[in-house]
Amino acid sequence: MADTAMNMEIGISTFLEATPDPVTGQVISHAERLRHAVEEIVLADQVGLDVYGIGEHHRADYAGTAPAVVLAAAAAMTKNIRLTSAVTVLSSDDPVRVYQAFSTLDGISNGRAEIMAGRGSFIESFPLFGYSLDDYDALFEEKLELLLAIRASEKVTWRGGHRPAIDNLGVYPRSVQSPLPVWIASGGNPESAVRAGTLGLPIAFAIIGGMPERFAPLVDLYKEAASRAGHNPDQLQIATHSHGFVGDTADQAADLFFPSTQAQMNVIGRERGWPPYTRAAFDAARSLRGALYVGDPEFVAEKIVLLRRNLGVTRFFLHINVGTMPHREVLHAIELLGTKVAPIVRKELARQ
Repeated sequence: MADTAMNMEIGISTFLEATPDPVTGQVISHAERLRHAVEEIVLADQVGLDVYGIGEHHRADYAGTAPAVVLAAAAAMTKNIRLTSAVTVLSSDDPVRVYQAFSTLDGISNGRAEIMAGRGSFIESFPLFGYSLDDYDALFEEKLELLLAIRASEKVTWRGGHRPAIDNLGVYPRSVQSPLPVWIASGGNPESAVRAGTLGLPIAFAIIGGMPERFAPLVDLYKEAASRAGHNPDQLQIATHSHGFVGDTADQAADLFFPSTQAQMNVIGRERGWPPYTRAAFDAARSLRGALYVGDPEFVAEKIVLLRRNLGVTRFFLHINVGTMPHREVLHAIELLGTKVAPIVRKELARQ
């Protein structure tokens, strides 16, 4: 883990986008996108990035229905990079199987697996697996309780309202790490911050709009809840996840990243009633205090250092890419993040 007194972890997150190319109109197959992801993880490890996360979704424009499987495919070809979900939709999954999948990944990677658990901002998994959205909050609370019980003890006795009871049964394989890291993912819900702090779990905030500094009250809420529960807030990890892209120049990065971002944001926007995504909104968000981390290595590094100063984060996920982009460009951005951006950030933090 990162030395939180000085350093921070920098990595990649993705939803394994399989959307139409905004230029050619071609749609990448799920199979090809999955193979691309493995290549990305291997490269991220080679260039010294700390973590790679895959989000779980169950819709045609994303290929990441089984993050642990994709991460395991790359685990045997990597040495140092940590491998996490980003997120696991725990509410509609079985905590026993979640633990088993990620403890298996932990074994294959020799102790590099993590679970990032969330309720999910996309709801397709609920009807798919037979759950009611009326139980949205209750499902997450109950299943998180069970997941933490499983990671704490080989034999589990547990009873809840949405899953059959478990009576002194073993859950295997056990993880290499003890305990297997479990993060709470939040889109900015105060209750999530309080829950994570109370449980003493690390938290990851998705910051995809507005100014990242506005999340400072949530960080304070998280730390206050941790302190009240007897945890040392200085020992807890805080991550953020934001869209972005690194290019050789700022203009190149913006021009490459905007078309696919606009296309996918408009798809989601039509589903959720958002206004059309414009170049003006994009350019405003990639300013120094905006939520888009798009630019040349020096500028992206400057934004990450500012994020660290404002929120005290110990891990930063750059979400590449929001929609389909040429694979070679994505690989180049990952290379720049590892070889250019991360060293600048670490050098700057070492001076502070």
